[in-house]
Amino acid sequence: MYSLNRATILGNCTKDPEVKQIASGQSVCSFGVATNRNWTDAAGQKQEAVEFHNVVAWGKLAEICGQYLGKGRKVYVEGRLQTRQWEAQDGTKRSTTEIVADNLIILDKAGNPSGASGSSATPFSAPPVSKPSSSARLENDPAPNPDDEIKVEDIPF
Repeated sequence: MYSLNRATILGNCTKDPEVKQIASGQSVCSFGVATNRNWTDAAGQKQEAVEFHNVVAWGKLAEICGQYLGKGRKVYVEGRLQTRQWEAQDGTKRSTTEIVADNLIILDKAGNPSGASGSSATPFSAPPVSKPSSSARLENDPAPNPDDEIKVEDIPF
């Protein structure tokens, strides 16, 4: 039997990210993301609800988040849900559920948070249904090969 733990959200950062280093030297970054849901109720009234999500990123992704994210930035986050439990100083048991990010895309331009005029998101497109064979590709074709792995170090921001 299979199982799946996957979370995907698209929203706005609610605060500037906090980057720390744990004892092993690995970076960890935490930040919040708000998502909105709109609907019309049975009476015909427009309704809106906001959900607040805690997000944690590790390693190189944590460093990128700390450098480029900020309050109000529009961000797409993919990851898994994780619930942590601990005992507070007063002896009460506490828990929190957070998204541990393994992929993140910043959807607006720096210095231009969502809601500001002129903001634009980079459009996403699904991969082609059928790939041309490698012999059909031109040798001088500047288009990237969809099979090539994209490395975090190659991202220009």
